[in-house]
Amino acid sequence: MQTFDSDGIEIAYINEAPVGQASEIPILLIHGFASHIGMNWISPGWVSTLTEAGYRVVALDNRGHGKSEKLHDTTAYGGPLMAEDARRFLDHLGIEAAHVMGYSMGARIAAFLALKHPARVHSAVFGGLGINMVRGMAGTGPIAHALEAPSIEDVVNPTARTFRAFAEQTNSDLKALAACIRSSRDPISRDDVARLACPVLVAVGSKDVIAGSPTALAELIPTAKALVIPDREHMKAVGDKVFKDGVLDFLEQT
Repeated sequence: MQTFDSDGIEIAYINEAPVGQASEIPILLIHGFASHIGMNWISPGWVSTLTEAGYRVVALDNRGHGKSEKLHDTTAYGGPLMAEDARRFLDHLGIEAAHVMGYSMGARIAAFLALKHPARVHSAVFGGLGINMVRGMAGTGPIAHALEAPSIEDVVNPTARTFRAFAEQTNSDLKALAACIRSSRDPISRDDVARLACPVLVAVGSKDVIAGSPTALAELIPTAKALVIPDREHMKAVGDKVFKDGVLDFLEQT
């Protein structure tokens, strides 16, 4: 993996060339909380699927995640700051505009990017985040405590325990993730998402209790449509074939 400097923060990334005839517009992938490029995009087959479809794929490890710099200060995180990492990433690669697909936390970051820099986002895919994008994330305290606990055996809250187990699975810096989830939760309002001008696809698993309804969010965005991924919860929807086929169809139409 390569790295670049994002306002003093070292950010790791990949830059994968398309196979065959290339689309004029690349796609930027932004992973979810406690994940990284490999877990969110390479292992589920997204990078190979998109490059084989002719897309140049660029993806970054968010600050505090993967191979990017680990920061333990809560003020170093938040959606708007991380969206600026994505914007500087596009600058670094000389990309004027891209399709942008984010999953879960990455979808929030993608939304902030599209709102602040609309000319840089040709289209957006919000995966794993529906109406809860505008409701915000509740209950982050137990997750932070779970990440800071001496051992997963000390974590009683089942949801928080799931996050701790996933963070351990991805070999994450637990202190960095705790700082990230404790950071200011900048709101995205219903009026904000109504201002999104690019085409938007909201894709959420039918059993995803974390994301909220994709249809309810899509109804707030004039340019959006919803995709329900059948029989999938939050973690299992990422690499689903219905999700991939839906995104490819969406990209072809934009």
